[in-house]
Amino acid sequence: MAESQIPAPERKDPIRPTGDAARSLGKELLRSARSGSLATLGRDGHPAASLVSLATDIDGTPLILVSALSAHTGNLEVDPRCSLLLSPGGKGDPLAHARITLKLRASKVDRGTPDGARIRRRFLSRQPKAALYADFGDFSFFSLTIDGASLNGGFGRAYELAPADLLSDAFAAQAIAEMEEGAVAHMNEDHAEAVRHYAKGLLGADDGDWRMTGLDPDGADLARGDKVLRLAFPVPVTSAGEVRRVLVELAAAARNAA
Repeated sequence: MAESQIPAPERKDPIRPTGDAARSLGKELLRSARSGSLATLGRDGHPAASLVSLATDIDGTPLILVSALSAHTGNLEVDPRCSLLLSPGGKGDPLAHARITLKLRASKVDRGTPDGARIRRRFLSRQPKAALYADFGDFSFFSLTIDGASLNGGFGRAYELAPADLLSDAFAAQAIAEMEEGAVAHMNEDHAEAVRHYAKGLLGADDGDWRMTGLDPDGADLARGDKVLRLAFPVPVTSAGEVRRVLVELAAAARNAA
């Protein structure tokens, strides 16, 4: 057989089946990110990437705060399609660490609505220094609806994720949204020691003035200065009662681990 007639070897599909471990990793990357590389479509047709600060809504939808003076804001107003790369990195080869690219559609948030008030609060809980400019007239919040995602968990670990793999259940998210602000304040004011135990005993962090910054059906967000941690719940919660129960159980486990 002539060399030109030798069939090429069959190429293996690099995408692995999506399982619970991939979903958990994708949620961890999304919920724990403080910044990401946002790619928008420039008016000249070229993709344009820029660094943005990041938070998430109750259900996990990414949130950004951007200035009207920024090129990416103008790009989003013309074409809402965009993508966001989240790559926390680590020691050694950067390609050996997990990262995720989200396919998104941006929509400007109406600040005068209950959703707008919640989004502002959650964003500033994650990015407190943004309070210096968040209410300037030329700044706007955008909500980034997830259409899909590509997850790379490291060499040879590629997955395609659907929105449902990353987002919390909508009914549960609404239920938690109604009690989140009060519950977070209660934990920080009356149970600060438990929050410290979560960080140190369950997440291996240094001891310090850790605070809870957010709650959602899948877990809680903790912060100390510029450091953030994600406390994932053993199972998703769907009500205020379930939130209380799981926080008490995790506090006991954290004390035992300390």
